[in-house]
Amino acid sequence: MALEPAEPLWQRVPTRMPDGRPVSDFMMLIPRLRQQPPHILQRTLREIDGVLARYRSVVLFADLNLKINTLWVSVRPVPGICLELPAAVKLCVPEAVLIGQPRPQRTWRRR
Repeated sequence: MALEPAEPLWQRVPTRMPDGRPVSDFMMLIPRLRQQPPHILQRTLREIDGVLARYRSVVLFADLNLKINTLWVSVRPVPGICLELPAAVKLCVPEAVLIGQPRPQRTWRRR
């Protein structure tokens, strides 16, 4: 995993597969990651890299932004991968949290 300045994420992230299908993606927040001592930070990076390596057949792009403590991952459109892969990251990095849209509020009426 390279640590270097880069263009804005929206310019680097793939949005379509070569066959035109849209790419799936997710973002995880890793609270206070950049504030960790160097040895903890390096261990966390190795853990994340290990998970991504196990899923190399589906991972198209990954970006760890230490400034805002986020991990962005773009993957091939495989059913369930946007839950399975973040769960695998969370097993290795327990403080990681999947960022998503809130579930719609349901109003239940009793009759």
